[in-house]
Amino acid sequence: MRALTIRQPWAGAIVHQTKRVENRTWKLPAAHHEARILIHAGAQPDKNAEVNGPHLDVYSAIIGVATVTGYHWSDDGLCCGPWGFENAYHWTLGDVAALPEPVPAKGALGFWTPSDDIVNAALRQDTVVAW
Repeated sequence: MRALTIRQPWAGAIVHQTKRVENRTWKLPAAHHEARILIHAGAQPDKNAEVNGPHLDVYSAIIGVATVTGYHWSDDGLCCGPWGFENAYHWTLGDVAALPEPVPAKGALGFWTPSDDIVNAALRQDTVVAW
């Protein structure tokens, strides 16, 4: 199982709010289409973000799971509501579930492979959607 590091508050907005698109400058690798992934909140916040709400203060931890359902390019960002950026690939997410307890983990750029201990700690949590 792979993980994707996303800066706060975006990671929290994915697992605790309505953000169902991840904006990236690169295409989704074919191997990750329809893949179930772990959502990792990065160590540093996005200082330009203006999202408020609970659960946005967790860093360096796995905080949820999601399925990457596809991607598309957007020139204007309007296709994905308030969460889509212009001139970006929009990776669409489904079956999103927050973990009741964050699992501490050091992340990495792009997709990365967490240790078995980290994956197992995430999978043991009751509210994780069936794999």
